[in-house]
Amino acid sequence: MSGKKYVQVAVNLPLSDVFDYSVPDALQDSIEIGKRVRVPFRNRTIVGFIVKISEHTAIPRTRDIKEIIDQEPLLSQDLLTLTRWMADYYFCSWGEAIEAAVAGPFKGGKTFVRLRKSTEPLRQIKESPEAIEHVLNAHQDRALTQISKCLHDELFGVFLLHGITASGKTEVYFVAIEQAFKKNKETIVFVPEIALTPQTLERFINRFGKEKVAVIHSRLSKGEKFLEWQRIKQGDVKIVIGARSAIFSPLKNLGLIIVDEEHENTYKQEDVPRYHLVNTAIKRAQISNAAVILGSATPSLESTYAARRNEFKFIELPQRIKGSDLPAVQIIDMRQQRQRAKHLQVLSKLLEDHIAKCLKNKEQVILFLNRRGFSTYVHCSKCGHIMQCPRCNIALVYHFDLKKLVCHHCGYHVKTQELCPQCSGNYMRYSGTGTQKVESELHRLFPNAKIGRMDSDALKKKNSHFEIFDDFKERKIDILIGTQMLAKGLDFPNVTLVGVISADVTLNLPDFRASERTFSLLTQAAGRAGRGKTAGKVIIQTYTPGHYAIQCAIKHDYNDFYEQEMIFRKQLELPPYAHMINIVLRSKEEEKAAAAAQALARILKQKSNAFKINMLGPSVMPAAKLRGYFRYGIIIKDKDVLKINAILKEAFKSWKVSSKVKVAVDVDPLRVI
Repeated sequence: MSGKKYVQVAVNLPLSDVFDYSVPDALQDSIEIGKRVRVPFRNRTIVGFIVKISEHTAIPRTRDIKEIIDQEPLLSQDLLTLTRWMADYYFCSWGEAIEAAVAGPFKGGKTFVRLRKSTEPLRQIKESPEAIEHVLNAHQDRALTQISKCLHDELFGVFLLHGITASGKTEVYFVAIEQAFKKNKETIVFVPEIALTPQTLERFINRFGKEKVAVIHSRLSKGEKFLEWQRIKQGDVKIVIGARSAIFSPLKNLGLIIVDEEHENTYKQEDVPRYHLVNTAIKRAQISNAAVILGSATPSLESTYAARRNEFKFIELPQRIKGSDLPAVQIIDMRQQRQRAKHLQVLSKLLEDHIAKCLKNKEQVILFLNRRGFSTYVHCSKCGHIMQCPRCNIALVYHFDLKKLVCHHCGYHVKTQELCPQCSGNYMRYSGTGTQKVESELHRLFPNAKIGRMDSDALKKKNSHFEIFDDFKERKIDILIGTQMLAKGLDFPNVTLVGVISADVTLNLPDFRASERTFSLLTQAAGRAGRGKTAGKVIIQTYTPGHYAIQCAIKHDYNDFYEQEMIFRKQLELPPYAHMINIVLRSKEEEKAAAAAQALARILKQKSNAFKINMLGPSVMPAAKLRGYFRYGIIIKDKDVLKINAILKEAFKSWKVSSKVKVAVDVDPLRVI
């Protein structure tokens, strides 16, 4: 008779420890690492994951597990290793990290059985395998020579592929995937936005066939997610395409990870565990002895810094594959436009004229504005009152289609009011410009044009991103207006004009990455023009034409921007010269949030006396109130994340905080707001 067995179980709670449970005799033959179990926890039963099996325990009295949920492990050892690393790096519990790795249909201990075959996730993609021969240019060939050695020898390696827009990064991806196939290895391809998925899917299916490709993103139903997960788990696919969560795909022979548009902020998870996809992809590749390709026309400063320190292998594609030039970029100084015009114009006369010319020539236009809604704030010109969200103390945005004022942070909305609710003495004025206002202005100026809009409001309906993409591809849309999601990797040969309505939207944010975001957005947006036979034109409207982010974008000069921005980062010890940890304390009672922040800061100073760390705060957050919570923040900067995390863990053990205060720790935040 076998001896008593014990399991360590990780649970989805903000607790740093795993918990020991004994295994009843009837369940001993069914326990395996990676399976879900139901266990008693305090006075309730919860779901946990078996992470270790042992014949001994240091706990004097253990409780039995109640049930084993899975017939086979839900998570592989590789994924458990990855989530253990995530917990240590991103300051969360192992159980919280594991929960992020669990596919949607299995969350909360659910089981899912659906045997009916379906191609629903791919239904709008017509398969037409490519018959043309793909000839690599010299730059692509050199890039693949380096990547091929890593794939052939099945070695871990990270490659930063810096290719200007339309330089052929996708073809490099394709050939690298084909080489991974030869070693019987699988590939994960990441795209930063759901809006990019239709075009990416189309390309990959045309090249490799539908049966080899799976897709993972948040717009799929639970049934669709399960079917794709099942295909991946059973080894039926060779390529997984998706957003962040695809990093947890249950592949058994992972050989290659591709992160397209690696600079994008959508690769950062905002909720626990607050992981960054790029770091996590690199770690998974290291665990699997796989290669990583990070591709971008505007790499993040962190990635370029790592490449210059030889932590990544740097590869460059400096020319467009079809020999076409980068589009000419023209700046419109809106300060001068404002002086000449009687009222604030959405479109400058030059941009309006160029749009008219494109429409006459049957060419397509893309316009960018990184603000949703119609008017970005509503105010009274008599008393100065601004309509704000009562839960966030942030200006409400007017949405024309809803006839409502909406908070873009918490979703609060209220009907519009004609008279000022503060003084009742004046009509409310609608100011600022959002994508809906641009759309309205375009209809006024070009009544015969077919106009489409692509922002998160327009994409609420399922598969709407497929529909807009198809309509634009088939030229059913002449002018497409959208937010930053339109700047990311879309390739439409008939687009000859790109207009940026306001380059200052991202530049004026209270964010240390504002210049980087602006340069990246402008450069990526410019890259959508002139990808076909006709030369492209880019027009950027701005009130700050002399800013180096804008000037470098005009010249398509990434290196010049990098050198100038890194001076600023080094002076202030900002990433990539140091890691940042942002601690946010929030409460519905402002004095409790303030007191908790002060107390934690004192303990952190005491615990870190032996170390030299740079701590800022506590102070009121830039967005002082969000979703009804008053917010205070502490920022720690240091080169060693794990050292800071160790100090934090010690501080949290001796810190007694009110139950009315919630704490969030964000390692390597992309923004501090």
